[in-house]
Formats: sequence, structure tokens, C-alpha cells
Amino acid sequence: MESPGQKVMLITSCSSGIGLKMAVMLAKDEQKRYHVIVTMRDLKRRDKLVEAAGDAYGKTLSLAVLDVCSDESVKQCINGIIDRRVDVIINNAGIGLVGPVESIPIEQIKKVFESLGGSDIIVVSSVMGLQRVVFNDVYAASKFAMEGFCESLAVQLLKLSLIEPGPKEYPGADADTVHYFKNVYLPSSLDIFETLGQTPDDICTKKVIEASSPRFRNLTNPLHMPIVALKYANETGGLSVHAFYHMLFNLGTPMHVSMTAMKYLTCECLSLVSPPVS
Repeated sequence: MESPGQKVMLITSCSSGIGLKMAVMLAKDEQKRYHVIVTMRDLKRRDKLVEAAGDAYGKTLSLAVLDVCSDESVKQCINGIIDRRVDVIINNAGIGLVGPVESIPIEQIKKVFESLGGSDIIVVSSVMGLQRVVFNDVYAASKFAMEGFCESLAVQLLKLSLIEPGPKEYPGADADTVHYFKNVYLPSSLDIFETLGQTPDDICTKKVIEASSPRFRNLTNPLHMPIVALKYANETGGLSVHAFYHMLFNLGTPMHVSMTAMKYLTCECLSLVSPPVS
């Protein structure tokens, strides 16, 4: 049960990755400002979370069953919360799907889209809601849809923020996808992922939660800013498409130089910080 003055945080999909790290970070807040309601579809997968939470489990962190694809599950979860009070919702639920779009069954594509589904709302999106990456066509499409929906809500003055991480490690892929990655994509992309990749620890931050006027967009890796900026630099969209194509498939000195240039362009002294929205 939360203590007086604590913010009630509801976080979806916390059995691993970003959701787990975020939940534990908030539950272990030294000032104990948050009571974290951690949700997952199957509580049998809670062991890793319970271990990471340590003494916070049962005190500043509690568990609830929630399947974001089920309206009935959502109702049961909310009805199980004291006074149905939630101060901040962090929507972290989502499904990754990697592979050439022509090899992906339509049922899997539908599953990815159907997983998107007076509180502050923080939505964990992806930089792929702003730029596309090869073999992530379906995932990028789902994130573009999410970003458009959230922009529409923000225009209606809902207090909403997007977290937009870059790539992170994830398990497994089918044989066809492994072949495409190993023989076509991987030779051209190692430098990019080594430079742009992040861990869940890098992504988790309390800056948005603690901000009095949080920004709408929050890229967790400033190295993505040049490519994102190119997207809006001209109306044709060609600049960002060609730039990313050459980064992936034109190997050699120019690519290494471009990656180094990106690091300098996004160093702290040059990074652009958009003003808070009042």
C-alpha cells in the first residue's frame, strides 16, 4: 500500500528489459516518493523482477496481472487498485518483430499492432517511430502509428511524454532472418549498432517523471539527432533515406568518418534542448 504523499506509478510489461529496470529504479528511490505497481501478463515470470527489487518488493513495489491486449484484463487491474488512483502511467508494453517484411505472416503483423493500445502518461516508444531501420519494417510501422496517436492526444493538451530509445539487445531470431542479418545486413551495421546501441540502464531515467514541465519527445540517445533532423530538413524526405542507406551499405572510410562526426555533433556542448511546454 502506498504511503501518503507517494505518487502511484503503473508500469506495463515489467518482466524484463526496460520495464524491469524502470520499475526497480523507481521503487528504490531513496526518498521513497513512488509506489510502483508493476504489471505483467504472467506472474510466473516475476522471479527476475522480485530478485532485482530486493527489499523494495512488497513495500514500494507491488505486482498486478495485466494484459494490455485484453479490455477485461485492463478493467480488472484498475479495479484492483486502491481508489482506482494512478498518478503516472508508463506504457512500456510492446512486441519486437524483426525480419524482411515479405517473410512475416500477417497474423504476426496484426499481433504487433494490437499490442499498442487524469494521470500523466509516459509512453515508451522508439527512435524507429521517427526513422526506419532495415528489416524492422513492421515494428517501425507500429511505432509510427503510436507516435501519430500520441501527437494527436498531445494536441488535445493531455499531459503526455514519449521516451524514444535506440536499439538494445534482444534474444533470438528465425533462421531466415539470421541469414539476412549475417550475410546482408550485419557486415554493414556493426559500427552503427556499436555506436547507437543502448542498455536498459542507459534508457531508464527519472528526468521525465520528475520534470515540472516534461517535454513531449525524449530521445534517450542524442546520436540519433542528426538523422532525425535530416528527416525534417526538406519536404521530400530524401535526405534521411539516402543518408541512412549509405551508412548501412557503403562501407569504408566515409562511413567511419560519418559515425565519428555524429558523435561530435551530438556532444553535450552542442546538443539542442527544446524548451519545456507550458
